[in-house]
Amino acid sequence: MFPTFLLTGFECSTFVWRDGWRKDYVALTRHDHYLTEDYARVVALGIGGVREAVRWPLVDRGGGRYDWSTVDRVLDALAAHGLTPIWDLCHYGLPDGCDPFSEACVERFAAYCRALAERVVARTAAPRFFTPVNEISFFAGAGTGKGWIYPFAKGRYGELKRALCRMDIEGVRAIREVDPAARMVHVDPAVNEVAPADRPDVAKLAHDRSWAVAYEAWDALCGRRWPELGGAPEVLDIVGVNLYHHNQAEIGEGEARRILEPDDGRRKPAGEFLRFVWERYGRPVLLAETSGFMNRRAAWLDDVMRESLAAIDDGVDLQGVCLYPFVDVPEWETGLWSRLGLYELVDLESAVRVPCTEYVEAVRRWQAVLRDERRGTRTED
Repeated sequence: MFPTFLLTGFECSTFVWRDGWRKDYVALTRHDHYLTEDYARVVALGIGGVREAVRWPLVDRGGGRYDWSTVDRVLDALAAHGLTPIWDLCHYGLPDGCDPFSEACVERFAAYCRALAERVVARTAAPRFFTPVNEISFFAGAGTGKGWIYPFAKGRYGELKRALCRMDIEGVRAIREVDPAARMVHVDPAVNEVAPADRPDVAKLAHDRSWAVAYEAWDALCGRRWPELGGAPEVLDIVGVNLYHHNQAEIGEGEARRILEPDDGRRKPAGEFLRFVWERYGRPVLLAETSGFMNRRAAWLDDVMRESLAAIDDGVDLQGVCLYPFVDVPEWETGLWSRLGLYELVDLESAVRVPCTEYVEAVRRWQAVLRDERRGTRTED
């Protein structure tokens, strides 16, 4: 489905943080400045596809007016390097004054999606891939109970999730008016939350959050939940599973979470999430974001790739693994480097990229395994 099994992506959040200031992670990591160099590094690793941003707050000037200058630069660079994008159209960020609970916001988003599709269709060959609203379930939590990002709608988690699902479905319809064969990649985190040993009373809550609530947006997009919104299997299309080390945690009081250690027996292997999603929806699956943490990035990739190939052997229609982010980013809360990227940044001012050598070498090693796989001689063991 994608040009290569291993993909990558660049963090592109444009949310308004709880301090009232908008953050733009494309500018913060200077991906816009280092666009050509970033893509050259991607290609050098044998990767043919990238998750890329259309920054809705920058593009949409209101009243049906759009500034495509940032998008055109990316389109030119992608073409020059032969890369296939998965376009992220709303990565947590809405234009100023755009209320996600309003009908006007839905209409504005659909119009923007339609206009973007027209521009992309005119410049690129099929197949074309889009993520209309990124991480609906996570977005709903961050924008309500957690109080991290706009719309800061405390107590309206389910309402915001439904509103974002509606936006997404209308966005899919608008894109396919222009590009009927467009593929959608719908991304959300897979999570495994467990109760402390001395709190069996919260075990059901932890289980429900992990294996029911976390899937509500995908359920809506495929038409099982809130069917009046118009969801259907072809709307859901490709299920993008995000999985990081912090997706598995022991829950505590309130919103407290303690990340499970790598050797914690309560951790679930990556393959279990992939199989669960495949069996639940019967749609193609993409591991849409994954990376280890700090000095465990190479080991994480080894584990994820073994699990992914085993899942494929078991019949899971897994179409790829996206190593995300390609370039490291500061954490939302602390501003400290997340230490997740294939390339780290020396400092924010220069944003010079330095490879995480073990991680990069692990990618090269697995690319060789994938080449053997295509020849029918797998050698990772």
